[in-house]
Amino acid sequence: MLAKKIHLPLYIIASLLFGLKTYIVYRFVFNISLDNVVQELILFINPFVSAFLVFALCVLFKEKRQAKFIRYIALIGSIVIYFNLVFYRNFTDFITIPVLFQGSNAADLGSSVLDLISITDILLFADVAIIWYLSVKFKSKLTVSYNKRNKAFAITMAITLLVVNYALAEAERPQLLQRTFDREYLVKNIGLFNYHIYDIVLHSKTEVQRVFADGNDVPDIKNYIDENIKSDVQSDLFGVAKGKNVIFISLESLQSFVINNTVNGKEVTPFLNDLIGDSYYFENFYHQTAQGKTSDSEFLIENSLYPLPRGAVFFTHGQNEYNATPELLKEEGYYSSVFHANNKSFWNRDVMYQSLGYDNFFDVESYEVTEDNSIGWGLKDKPFFEQSIKYLQTIPQPFYSKFITLTNHYPFELAEEDATIDQYDSNSRTLNQYFQTARYTDEAVEQFFEQLKQSGIYEDSIIVLMGDHYGISEFHNKAMSMYLDKDEISPYDHIQLQRVPFFIHIPGQEGKTISDIAGQIDVKPTLLHLLGIEDKGDITFGTDLFSDNQKDFIALRNGDFVSDNYIYSDGICYDRGSGEVLEESLDSVPEDELEDSVCEPIKEQVRTELSYSDQIIYGDLLRFYDFGQ
Repeated sequence: MLAKKIHLPLYIIASLLFGLKTYIVYRFVFNISLDNVVQELILFINPFVSAFLVFALCVLFKEKRQAKFIRYIALIGSIVIYFNLVFYRNFTDFITIPVLFQGSNAADLGSSVLDLISITDILLFADVAIIWYLSVKFKSKLTVSYNKRNKAFAITMAITLLVVNYALAEAERPQLLQRTFDREYLVKNIGLFNYHIYDIVLHSKTEVQRVFADGNDVPDIKNYIDENIKSDVQSDLFGVAKGKNVIFISLESLQSFVINNTVNGKEVTPFLNDLIGDSYYFENFYHQTAQGKTSDSEFLIENSLYPLPRGAVFFTHGQNEYNATPELLKEEGYYSSVFHANNKSFWNRDVMYQSLGYDNFFDVESYEVTEDNSIGWGLKDKPFFEQSIKYLQTIPQPFYSKFITLTNHYPFELAEEDATIDQYDSNSRTLNQYFQTARYTDEAVEQFFEQLKQSGIYEDSIIVLMGDHYGISEFHNKAMSMYLDKDEISPYDHIQLQRVPFFIHIPGQEGKTISDIAGQIDVKPTLLHLLGIEDKGDITFGTDLFSDNQKDFIALRNGDFVSDNYIYSDGICYDRGSGEVLEESLDSVPEDELEDSVCEPIKEQVRTELSYSDQIIYGDLLRFYDFGQ
């Protein structure tokens, strides 16, 4: 009886089931913002269009192979969605081809991946089970004849739907495919699977970019930097730390919202709070990382270049020519090293560190790691610093040494005996646990300061501390709004949450809190300025943070920005001080109406800067540049 009631071909049934499932994931699992009814319509249409486009290809096969093709396409498509779903839960982003090549990292993720998986995820494959059942139960009854008429109908319909979908998307978001830094908009408008196809094309294009690159683009980039970024004016702090050791502490996932804040009535970071009074503390300092996270933050601070919009530079361009801080300091007699109790190949560090000019990498093999002194991603921060100090005492001085912590890393696990404050109480286990691991890292840093003093290294060093990237993603906005006592987390609030702590502690120097906007792109020129090292024609996009002529905006990797007066996020222009909306849906405003926009000029400069940085990396352009000129 059921066979008689079914009149639709299997590929249409599969398209409807798969399209409906994909829309549900878009709408209720991915945190995709929708500004109007047209965007809602496009979001609803594109999963069905993508599904029909693929399943309709079955008409190119004879009847007996059609069902098999549909079954496996449904399974593969569901796996693609699921991988994106798990990735999105952690990074609030979609997978790119370069990220897939970083699969070697997955072996080190441990409990992080398991924490992102739910038993209810099996429902994502319900349509696959239905399609398999129908294809086996009714077999030839649901196939279509292998003839020109059916082929023509299916292919014509698929192309027509695709064109209609793209026309709607282009009308809603002009130059959509030129906005590759905004993956959410691509997925929202053309669908997850078409986005992946586009990403493959884009990746192929960038791979050949280096082969055909030459030095002709370098003068334009250098002229832009000289006219818009460089300054010959030196601050009073130039050379204040000349000849001193530099100890750089990368604070895993630490965001500024915990600084001078409490949970359950207790300070989250009491030591760092006190350190503000004895340090140069930048309270409006933003991370600028993308998919490379910690490795992106390292790339930013060492090179003052932006990370890539897709994947991680450490993986995709680890053997490029750079002019990084370790290499520059080596010319001044410095010994450089990295301390990180993780696998040396993670994020391709063993290759990239050589390109950056580091002398030594103390990886996990340098540490004694046991079940008792490790959790989550590995060695706890306190034993990490304890075991590192003996190495620090033996390396030549002056040195430039970077320490990368681990404990305050997703999923923010901590043994009960190590927790000195109670968990927060919200609907997000991630946020609840975050405060405890942040407190533990704070205690570990305090302990390290004491060890530096006892070892005699402290007085001859400057100590820089920086949060590397966000720890709490947009996926936890509901819990975050509860903690911050807000009705919701707006795009304006989201940008403000990208602030991370940045301290420059110089023993003997009075502390000062600096309110100017700043970012990780500024770390390299700022450190070199303090060490008294002259700029010898370097190509950097950051400025010395102690200079009166520093840049008046910070570019985020997705094209958003923070300037002295404005914040631009998700197509909306805000007043930075009040959060008041000044211009709505700026991305959909026709170009001839943008003349009076306050955010558009900065937005265009941000695009220019990101584009120039990308050209340098994709084309390996620094190999053509003489840094002594």
